[in-house]
Amino acid sequence: MESAAPSREPLRQSPPETRPSHRHKGLLRYPVLRQLLRFTGVGIICTATSLALYALLRPVLGPQPANAAALIITSVLNTALNRRLTFKIEGSSRRLQDHLNGLIVIAIALVITGGSLGVLHVFRPDATVTEELWTTTLSGFLATAVRFTLLRHWIFRRARHA
Repeated sequence: MESAAPSREPLRQSPPETRPSHRHKGLLRYPVLRQLLRFTGVGIICTATSLALYALLRPVLGPQPANAAALIITSVLNTALNRRLTFKIEGSSRRLQDHLNGLIVIAIALVITGGSLGVLHVFRPDATVTEELWTTTLSGFLATAVRFTLLRHWIFRRARHA
């Protein structure tokens, strides 16, 4: 009878893991798509904050000042979050300049959303807060597209491939 002695063959090692040349696969290999996904997440947070601020401030300030206040307050949050999360910029280098440029971009958004409120009030002088919120939300989509383009190609161009 043969004994069941352990095999003396050397253990076979797995081939070394080969890493793909790109960290991301599929559509996520394009930096702009990854940035758009992160930008969308930041946008959802900031839009909800802005709408809540508008709804709180509108009875006290009126539609245009409430819109301006909500946009200005959330612009600092938006620029900080996009700087860090969307474009992966860390540290304090150029932070102040980024925020000042972010205020210029917010001014453009204010013209777009404020203009839409002005048009609404021309056609519906007694518009409800709900109608105003819908108007600023829908015009906010255009303002968001403009904002992403300016952030990516102007303010944070140094991190376009993040």
